[in-house]
Amino acid sequence: QVLLVESGGGLVQAGGSLRLSCTASTRTLSTYVKAWFRQTPGKEREYVAAISGSGARTSYLDSVKGRFTISRDNAENTVYLQMNNLRPEDTAVYYCAVGSDFAIGAQRYNYWGQGTQVTVSS
Repeated sequence: QVLLVESGGGLVQAGGSLRLSCTASTRTLSTYVKAWFRQTPGKEREYVAAISGSGARTSYLDSVKGRFTISRDNAENTVYLQMNNLRPEDTAVYYCAVGSDFAIGAQRYNYWGQGTQVTVSS
């Protein structure tokens, strides 16, 4: 069974920073595409960022470009999301996801973490 364990969420003031981490329980996913999504109550899960298996390719939701950075350490089976200059509208549960395709649709990802809450106060 594949487990994705997330950490790093919390409460921060607007303008602050957080770093999310997601570690996979198996090395078989070490070169898969990894992504971050977020979700607020009553809304669809929203794509935030993705990174290719080698780390050479990344993409971002327009509203987080220049503020968020996705990275990965394949030796540690871990993907990170560095979030700077956070805004209240970034408040959500953040999920990491793993899949074989570089895609923005949540349905394209096969494995999901349990989610970590990020709350940004104004």
